[in-house]
Amino acid sequence: MGSFSLTHLLLIAVIALLFFGPKRLPSLGQSLGKAIKGFKDGLNGDDEETQGGQRSVGSNRPQELPGSSQQAQSERHADKEKDPQNKG
Repeated sequence: MGSFSLTHLLLIAVIALLFFGPKRLPSLGQSLGKAIKGFKDGLNGDDEETQGGQRSVGSNRPQELPGSSQQAQSERHADKEKDPQNKG
């Protein structure tokens, strides 16, 4: 239990053939193969970048969050001054 035998694999293949049909099954296999190849290329691509020393390193300065700039803060302060009912 826990491992697939040849009988299990054949049963899965027959069910897939019945479910998808003989015309659509090759295209599904091709799509699955391309997906696996792309995944492996992505894994190998990361290894090549780190081995070559070309890995891009971002700056140590944190990115500025939207709305935290000095201009946005001054605009909020000006809005508060315009609205006398706003106590916050």
